[in-house]
Amino acid sequence: MKTDWEGGYFPLTHHFSEDYPSKPPKCKFPQGFFLPNVYPSGIVCLSILNEDSGWRPAITVMQVFIGIQDLLDQPNPADPAQTDGYHLFIQDPTEYKRRVRLQAKQYPALV
Repeated sequence: MKTDWEGGYFPLTHHFSEDYPSKPPKCKFPQGFFLPNVYPSGIVCLSILNEDSGWRPAITVMQVFIGIQDLLDQPNPADPAQTDGYHLFIQDPTEYKRRVRLQAKQYPALV
């Protein structure tokens, strides 16, 4: 399936504390990553990564990664983490897609 993110290799770090799986891992893209559900710091805003609401110890690492992957093509406008990405996603989808394609070029796939 072709997406606007195609061709990009997006570095995602994840930190598992000593309290894992009681507490979720912290997942982070590079600072300034353009996606409505990523804070300017790069921290991913995803309900299943929120220890106060969506996290359950039974959630697998694969489920976390799939959830983050889903955010790329299906951002959650009900839980925005950055102003620019959110406003473009809602108000100017064409410009939003252009910015996503531009970002994909900033992170070319490793050969």
